[in-house]
Amino acid sequence: MSAPVAVQLWSVHTLAGRDLPAVLGRLAAIGFAAVEPISLYGRSPAQFRSLTDGFGLEICSAHAPFPAGDEGERTLDTYEELGVDTLAWSLEPEELVTRDAMLRGLERVNEGAERAARRGMTIAYHNHFAELTASYEGELAYDALLAALDPAVVLELDMYWVAVAGLDPAALAARLGDRVRLLHAKDGPARGMDDHMVALGDGTLDVDAAVRSCTALDWCIVELDRTSGDMFEALEKSYDHLTGRRLAHGRSGVGQAARTHGKENP
Repeated sequence: MSAPVAVQLWSVHTLAGRDLPAVLGRLAAIGFAAVEPISLYGRSPAQFRSLTDGFGLEICSAHAPFPAGDEGERTLDTYEELGVDTLAWSLEPEELVTRDAMLRGLERVNEGAERAARRGMTIAYHNHFAELTASYEGELAYDALLAALDPAVVLELDMYWVAVAGLDPAALAARLGDRVRLLHAKDGPARGMDDHMVALGDGTLDVDAAVRSCTALDWCIVELDRTSGDMFEALEKSYDHLTGRRLAHGRSGVGQAARTHGKENP
């Protein structure tokens, strides 16, 4: 059975900062089942949740710093009020240069996982490409990281950065197995951090193979960091690719009339 399809709001970050209700309306009209916020765009958790609920959108997860240190409980307060049960974040590239630096960084991740668990919440580790290019005495940094990571931490696999690192996203997903619970689905030239991404199916990645290799997904999350064309058109085409090939499913009852109405907004 396919996972529901969501969208990471970083894809429309600038527009969401200008007019969040209009953006959420467009995404709901396309058919996305949920959003993954990286910001609350000046709203309180209750205000943000009221908006998403009003458009029939769930909040699948959120990108927020690991809830460790002095701000950890405040972070958990915010997202608990928002009704989010999974928080995803990454180590910084400089924390992956050496094994010792990575292990120090993981202290923050594992502390966050322990704190989150006390509230019935989960931490997800989101990869970029540094985890998949650095190595320690011949061991891939990502493998070393996973070995030292609290087993309660699930994985949000970003297929695009796997490809940028020169690895096969489908093969890696299959190797990671049931620990991959969230997938960032992206497509593009897979050259580097400044890539302009394209709708799923229009780039160099084997999107279908990568999604199908994730056998325990809770959510398939479309994220296009930037694009040369219209972002909403690229998101809609990506949604159609996933749902049309039964790789993921959206909200029921979203038809062409709703999409046309939604396009009246930005």
